[in-house]
Amino acid sequence: MVVKSKTFQVKGIEYTIRVAAISDASALAELRLQIDGETEHLDRVKGEGIIDEEGFRELILIDTSTPNHLFLVAEVENNLVGFSRCAGSQLQRLMHQVEFGVGVKRDFWGLKVGQELLNQSLLWAGYQGFVKVTLKVIETNKSAIHVYKKYRFEVEGVLKKDKKLSDGNYYSTLIMSRFFK
Repeated sequence: MVVKSKTFQVKGIEYTIRVAAISDASALAELRLQIDGETEHLDRVKGEGIIDEEGFRELILIDTSTPNHLFLVAEVENNLVGFSRCAGSQLQRLMHQVEFGVGVKRDFWGLKVGQELLNQSLLWAGYQGFVKVTLKVIETNKSAIHVYKKYRFEVEGVLKKDKKLSDGNYYSTLIMSRFFK
């Protein structure tokens, strides 16, 4: 299945979801760094685990040439505001599943950008014949958990005291999955 660009309009903001292109590499490097600094819902703090422009070029090349990978971006007026990835394994026993991850700029929360990235990824995964899509979400991200449950994800496990946040407390990570078969 080829994922076609789709445009959405929410609260007067128009955005497009499309497959990432090599030309997005520089903007993706900046976007990921910004998103890491805007939330504690992700694994990294700003500046950790940086992927530079060249790293994103390589990632996009891999994702566009590997059948069980999908890299999507969300764009508003030619500026990237979010992205998502589905990454599968090359191991035969794990090829029936992909792992989903997403990031959206804070200014665009509440506009269903992340939800549409998820929806387009699930449509792709179902069409590709995957049995399972998995993701990880910190227990404090109630809005994301609500969306995932809406899309029929269920909690498969809990990683207790998995992340230490800026308040000095430890929080659990939920492992959630959506099953197609």
